[in-house]
Formats: sequence, C-alpha cells, structure tokens
Amino acid sequence: MRAAARVVLTPLANVDATEFVAAAAASKKLHAPWVSPPLTVAAYRARLERTRPPDNYGFAIRRRETGALAGYVEITNIVRGTFLSGYLGYYLFSGHERQGLMSEALKQVAMYGFRKLRLHRLEANIQPENLASIALARACGFKREGYSPRYLKVRGRWRDHERRALLA
Repeated sequence: MRAAARVVLTPLANVDATEFVAAAAASKKLHAPWVSPPLTVAAYRARLERTRPPDNYGFAIRRRETGALAGYVEITNIVRGTFLSGYLGYYLFSGHERQGLMSEALKQVAMYGFRKLRLHRLEANIQPENLASIALARACGFKREGYSPRYLKVRGRWRDHERRALLA
C-alpha cells in the first residue's frame, strides 16, 4: 500500500508573497550558489507574472498536514506542437530539505505535466557541483542527456549545467 503524499502543490498566488519572501530570505545560505529566489514582494510578483499559464506554471510546495510552505517548483517555457516539452526549476526552503519532500513534489509535478498538460518531456538543467539535485533527479527517473557549458546565468555568472530529462 502506498503512503499518502506529504506534500501538496498549489498554484503560486499573490497571497503567498509575504510567506514566500520570508522563507526565501531565511534560506539564502541553503540556496547559494544554486538559485536566486525572489527576496522582495516586487520580485515575487515578477515571478508570479513570469509563471503564468499556458506556457509557464509555478507551484508552492506545501506540507499536507500543516500547510507550511516548504518550497517551489515550476514548469516553464513549454513548447507545444511536435516537441511537447517544458523545463523544471525547483528548490526547498530551510528546514524542509533532506526529508524526501522534493522527491514527492517532483513526482507530482511530472504527473501534472504529463497527464494534465499532455507534455512528452520535462527537462531539468542542473549545475554539475549540485550533487544533491543531481541525486534527486536521478532518483526521480531523470536520465542524463548531456552537458551544456555556460548554459544559464545564475547569480550573475554563466554556469555550466548537466541536462537531464524525464519522458512521459
């Protein structure tokens, strides 16, 4: 028998702004140098604008039992037609890491992407030094497809990324 999920994904919303920004500020040490979550309400609202359907979806990851904001996951830059693909971005907030919550969240968002959005492929690009994220992607079934030098600008620097993908 499968255990009940400990997390629930909710669409990112304006009402999450203050809680999200506070969690991001408390998690700066955890996130450096991998990601740059919004640290102001204005930056949060810009993120909200950028993750609007139908081409982008942003989700708050919440603990099912308490409703506490645990992290964030997004499917962005969705391409329809013959490609049917989207890109994943994700992070947890301090106090919620290394408990298997992101694994559950990634599995949920993959099901959403494949079943609801009818995508064929989800891609995660991960900095090679981010061993925890690589292990997470591998555990969720993402296969390594390649290496992209200077692929994304993160925290002001062009950084290499390992390309991993999950197919429907």
